[in-house]
Amino acid sequence: MTTYVVLLNWTEQGIKNVRESPKRLDAAKKVLTEMGGSFKDFYLTMGEYDMVAICEAPDDAVAARFALTLGMNGNVRTRTLKAFPEAAYRELIGTLG
Repeated sequence: MTTYVVLLNWTEQGIKNVRESPKRLDAAKKVLTEMGGSFKDFYLTMGEYDMVAICEAPDDAVAARFALTLGMNGNVRTRTLKAFPEAAYRELIGTLG
C-alpha cells in the first residue's frame, strides 16, 4: 500500500454545513475502504489547512479517484501528497551518486 497525505479545506458549502462534517468523514472512510484503501489518521488542524488525513491506497489511480470523489461532493478541496516512509526515503537517498 502507498501512503498519501491529504490536505483538506472546507469550501463555503462545507463550512456552512460543518455540523455534518463527522458524517461526511464516516462516508469518506467507507468510500476509500470500498476502493481498497484506508484512513490511518485524521486531524482537525489550525493554519493553512482545515484538516489533514493520512491514507493508504493500492495505487495512485485509486488515490486520485478518491480525491476526485471527495471534490465532487462540493464540501472540501484537497491537495494530495504521495508519502515515502523512512525506509523508502533512506533507500532513495542511498542510490544517489
